[in-house]
Amino acid sequence: MRITRNQSSASEFILLGLPIKPEDQGIFSALFLVMYLTTVLGNLLIILLIRLDSHLHTPMYFFLSHLAFTDISFSSVTAPKMLMNMLTHSQSISYAECISQVYFFLMFGAIDNFLLTSMAYDRYVAICHPLYYTRIMNQSVCILLVITSWFLSFAGALVHTILLARLSFFRGNTLHHFFCDLSALIKLSSSDTSINELLILIVGSLGITVPFICTVVSYGRIGATILRTLSIKGICKALSTCGSHLSVVSLYYGAIIGLYFVPSSNNTNDKDVIVAVLYTLVAPMLNPFIYSLRNKEMKGVLRNIIMRKMYSK
Repeated sequence: MRITRNQSSASEFILLGLPIKPEDQGIFSALFLVMYLTTVLGNLLIILLIRLDSHLHTPMYFFLSHLAFTDISFSSVTAPKMLMNMLTHSQSISYAECISQVYFFLMFGAIDNFLLTSMAYDRYVAICHPLYYTRIMNQSVCILLVITSWFLSFAGALVHTILLARLSFFRGNTLHHFFCDLSALIKLSSSDTSINELLILIVGSLGITVPFICTVVSYGRIGATILRTLSIKGICKALSTCGSHLSVVSLYYGAIIGLYFVPSSNNTNDKDVIVAVLYTLVAPMLNPFIYSLRNKEMKGVLRNIIMRKMYSK
């Protein structure tokens, strides 16, 4: 992605990073490195298990494999640069790197959002319309949902980035964050940002609120269907079917609400930075644990593969 700009504007930005004391930088950098490696390896394991076992070649796991890939990419947008800055005690990021980081952060974050909504719809069809599940959630529909998720995310992030690249930054180049956050950059700009703010409102409503409402409606219908069964066995089966996904949805939207919808103090951005860590590092790291520990099929496939490896020696 080529970035063109006014050469008199900022050539780099200073990332103040996390609110951590200098003497604690080493400990936290080691912790975040472990978290990032866990995210990458855990989600790679999910992708590998789904590809190796034919029993997991279902719509739900098809979406899950794409979600795992997206989580790896999403964390990789911010974590490596943050770790490098912490280890080298550097706080700078070039203009081109910063704009690129904004683009990929928005794109992969949006894909996560759409994939979680697709998975909620899949669970709705599986529980509320089980007889028509294979007809509704066929391969073509699943592929179409994934392609649509990528296209909408790509388009939305591209528009945001193009408008951001037109802004000038004469007033300063210091960001109170550990990565180039779109909202922080807009606040820092010396240009008229009304169009950028309007686009954030529109895209935020369409790209976050609408999928969130669809997810809530899907689980509302699932809850109503479960309650009508009046069967303990049926309730337990439904909970085991969608419990993992519901946990991930709660974690994901909880972080988004805390980051973008709960107002911060005017004097500090520490809350935004800390919640952003939960959103960008903790949530993608926990997803493999949630889907592995709460999912009998995933645990069964992993156990079978380990046993085969042990007996093949």
